[in-house]
Amino acid sequence: MRRSRITAYVTSLLLAVGVTLTGAATAQARTAAATGYVALGDSYSSGVGAGSYTSESGDCKRSTKSFPYLWKTAHSPSSFDFKACSGARTGDVTANQLGPLTSSTGLVSISIGGNDAGFSDVMTTCVLQSESSCLSRIATAKAYVDSTLPGNLNSVYSAIRAKAPSAHVVVLGYPRFYKLNGSCLTGLSETERSAINGAADYLDSAIAARAAAYGFTFGDVRGTFTGHEICSSSVWLHSLNWLDIGESYHPTAAGQSGGYLPVLNGAV
Repeated sequence: MRRSRITAYVTSLLLAVGVTLTGAATAQARTAAATGYVALGDSYSSGVGAGSYTSESGDCKRSTKSFPYLWKTAHSPSSFDFKACSGARTGDVTANQLGPLTSSTGLVSISIGGNDAGFSDVMTTCVLQSESSCLSRIATAKAYVDSTLPGNLNSVYSAIRAKAPSAHVVVLGYPRFYKLNGSCLTGLSETERSAINGAADYLDSAIAARAAAYGFTFGDVRGTFTGHEICSSSVWLHSLNWLDIGESYHPTAAGQSGGYLPVLNGAV
């Protein structure tokens, strides 16, 4: 009898904690929604690869299936400014995307740094040239991440904090591209795939470190994309697409809704 009472007590306590945490998360989302949401960054935030691009966004390719748009639809923020743009680098964010930020902005999301590090050129080199050229280009990108990217990120993050001092800023990272020893029978070697994944980890670590230095939340999407990489049985990333080269190595609509959106929800 005593054991039954203890079990009942523990069960009710766990349920109460769960309700409290759920309520807190809901309250935080409502707070962010009440004070407005600004979505900044590059193609991973604009939704390249997800389709359904808005006509006003032009070459920026902002998708209604992107994680910022999906968050906006779910939470109806008091204002929504979608400034993320395909191809954006850190300098593009500071020059062209920060206009909507104010002292009353409640939530900011951003993915940036991949274009600065030249990851598009990395993939082009790896696909079209030799394994040694691929590995050399990856090494060059990692050297840039060490030497130059932190300063570029500092410029962006400090500008965001200056213009939106009260905002909860969520910095989204990048997924690993490949499931190693997966279903791909042709294409890059496993050595190249492993090196590309390692470069994504390297980039994410650098971004996370700078985000932490500014008190921003780092949204790590590598976990949600695990099992959905290229060469997996349930792919959330476009492989090389010769018919629309710009969509190559970008999340699909499922990658935006299943890979990025849950991470933003968790961070908020």
